[in-house]
Amino acid sequence: MAKISNHRDSNGVPLAVGDTVVLIKDLSVKGAGFTAKRGTFVRGISLVVGDDAHIEGRVNGQRMIILTEFVKKK
Repeated sequence: MAKISNHRDSNGVPLAVGDTVVLIKDLSVKGAGFTAKRGTFVRGISLVVGDDAHIEGRVNGQRMIILTEFVKKK
């Protein structure tokens, strides 16, 4: 039986593959040398299988893993 995703944003709203989220905090991106600024849109997210606290998305052309506590659904 497939596990049902329980990914939720900072407000508790369920997230799904392909959603658009907004960063609610400036995030330092290790290894890329830039800071993802608050208010940045992350479109077309992917959910990390087996870890409800992480999503994947592209910010400034860099694919990165983001904690769900730092995003809200658009």
